[in-house]
Amino acid sequence: MDPKQHPGLGELLRYVNELVEHGAEEHYRAMRLDYRARYTPVLRALKAGAQTVTDITERTRLTQGAISQTVALLEGDGLVSRHAVDDGRKSGIRLTAAGRTLVAKLERHWTATFAAIGNLEEEIGYPLRRALEAAAEALEREGFSARVSIAKTQNTKQGDAHVDE
Repeated sequence: MDPKQHPGLGELLRYVNELVEHGAEEHYRAMRLDYRARYTPVLRALKAGAQTVTDITERTRLTQGAISQTVALLEGDGLVSRHAVDDGRKSGIRLTAAGRTLVAKLERHWTATFAAIGNLEEEIGYPLRRALEAAAEALEREGFSARVSIAKTQNTKQGDAHVDE
């Protein structure tokens, strides 16, 4: 197989992500919202009861760094505020009044988004979200770097076997 003729996994994932985010951004503009798609997982997690960056990280599977950056942007836009929590080591995060108003506007959009995902999965004939969840779980068990190392070792052994034949 010629790798130059077939896109890699990362390339395909980035491209699909760009297509999805571009479509989402179009809808936010149509809704007359000054909104960043990266806010969605954080806002949905807060609406579902998350109260700290750690809570959001556990609910979203995004990195703590990405969540912290997004929370800082949300705070700068006046959509969330931080407050002290009991143990003092973390700060709590809550939606502001503007954040609650925005989430109320977005809920219908999010429902439509999940319906669109379902339609996409039906069109392509397999559950894309489940496939991505399974890939994430497999990569959590054994990282991609380790998998590449194993593949290199196997390719080297196969090449040695062909030389011996």
